[in-house]
Amino acid sequence: MAAKTLKTIADLARLAGVSKSTVSRALNDSPLISPETKARIRALAQEHNFQINVSASRLSRKQSYTIGFVVHAHQYDACFSVNDIFLLDVLGAITSTLSSLHYDLLVANINPHDPTWPHQYLDTGRVDGFILLTSTRKEYHIDTLIKMQAPFIVWGTPTPPHSYCSVNGDNFSGGKLATAHLLQKGRRHIAFLGGPADEAETQRRYAGYAAALRESGLDVDPTLIRYGDWSTDSGAELMRRLLETRPDLDAVFANSDLMAAGAINALREQGRRVPEDVAVVGYDDLSIARFNNPPLTTISQNLPLVGKLLAQNLIQYIETGVVTNVTIPAKLVIRESA
Repeated sequence: MAAKTLKTIADLARLAGVSKSTVSRALNDSPLISPETKARIRALAQEHNFQINVSASRLSRKQSYTIGFVVHAHQYDACFSVNDIFLLDVLGAITSTLSSLHYDLLVANINPHDPTWPHQYLDTGRVDGFILLTSTRKEYHIDTLIKMQAPFIVWGTPTPPHSYCSVNGDNFSGGKLATAHLLQKGRRHIAFLGGPADEAETQRRYAGYAAALRESGLDVDPTLIRYGDWSTDSGAELMRRLLETRPDLDAVFANSDLMAAGAINALREQGRRVPEDVAVVGYDDLSIARFNNPPLTTISQNLPLVGKLLAQNLIQYIETGVVTNVTIPAKLVIRESA
């Protein structure tokens, strides 16, 4: 005869001879419950076809167990484009990590000029916190979230005097590694294709670029410095302009793999060979970098680890209040473009 199906935690608790809280903790793998008790309660749950009512469980705890992934897609029609590959690469690791921690993900493609967007998600209980990846008006969003006392974590350099969770790349070392590699290849007229000039990541990469030049006895040449917006089109346009004014350049350090790909296309249009005539180093080691023509030499930020830490450390903050600031080491990945 089939075992009677149990419908509530109270039913299962009576059968097991324990409290409802013990059953809840056992089914959620709490370390507060002994392995033996967990095994006994789970066996009873399986025998009696018991399934947790996830919605009711979350409601009783006043948590959604959902994290908002805040982005601002480059295309204003809200469709992701090739220029969003960075965030899509990170998103895979975030999703898998959240899943392992029994959290869901909600992608929030926000209007960066709308100051009310956090309220739309927090006040309605749709999310428990935010992962902020967008670079557009980032400091403005951070100030808004701090004033709301909202749980969040940021990809990027934390800004004093505020204390909040962050994961960041070692941008100075990355810029220095990229430039030093080009110098070791015998290049002396190295262009710098930066992201937005006012962003901390760009500034630190420029500082590393300048430090490598100085250590090799070279001065920074302002005519080789250009700033854009991380995108393929930006890299191509900056490269075309540089070739008009500095046709003697023999290397390029692009601040993103997408900018590097765009720069290579512009070089090819002008009959320049990569790396024979102009060596190119990118940044990020996106999933597409090894498929570029030629495959990109680049600076890796270990994007799978970035995604894992963004998810893991935000959940830790939500549960414990511990603020973490982690820096991911930069690593040179040598392929065929330099």
